Amino acid sequence: MDQYFRKMLEHIGEDPKREGLIKTPIRAAHAFEFLTHGYKTNIDDIVNGAIFTSDNDEMIIIKDIEMYSLCEHHLLPFFGKAHVGYIPKGKIIGLSKIARIVDMYARRLQVQENLTKQIAQTLMDATSARGLGVVIEAQHLCMMMRGVEKQNSLMKTSCLLGDFRTDDSTRKEFLALIS
Repeated sequence: MDQYFRKMLEHIGEDPKREGLIKTPIRAAHAFEFLTHGYKTNIDDIVNGAIFTSDNDEMIIIKDIEMYSLCEHHLLPFFGKAHVGYIPKGKIIGLSKIARIVDMYARRLQVQENLTKQIAQTLMDATSARGLGVVIEAQHLCMMMRGVEKQNSLMKTSCLLGDFRTDDSTRKEFLALIS
């Protein structure tokens, strides 16, 4: 991959042999591999048996989960927070597993709309919850640094499943608690 970064530097008119750029292609390759390591992870390794029996039937919310991703259209970062809530139906998932699932999908080339759905569906499949909701709020450098250059724009997406979708009071409770 470092050879591609070297060619890219040459293409924009830079000299990859210049002192400040000598190691840039290899550093950029390592950075890109880290930023996309979600392709090398899978749900079974993340969950790793951390699904536990529970008689809890109240809403569980984890909010402000930091997330960083790359826009699949421009390869520029978008970053923000994910908020996840669910109502268990006999099973709960280990708390850190939720953040790891967010990271698994965020560390792939993405659009925020799909990222939100992937996290929600994966958690629903893993927990068989009565209801589940994911809301992501993110800033997109492809919108801020190029194109329309709108510095204060914030994109919000949601995916509501089960009771979060069909029960108005459950949806309102979730949305109020993450505000």
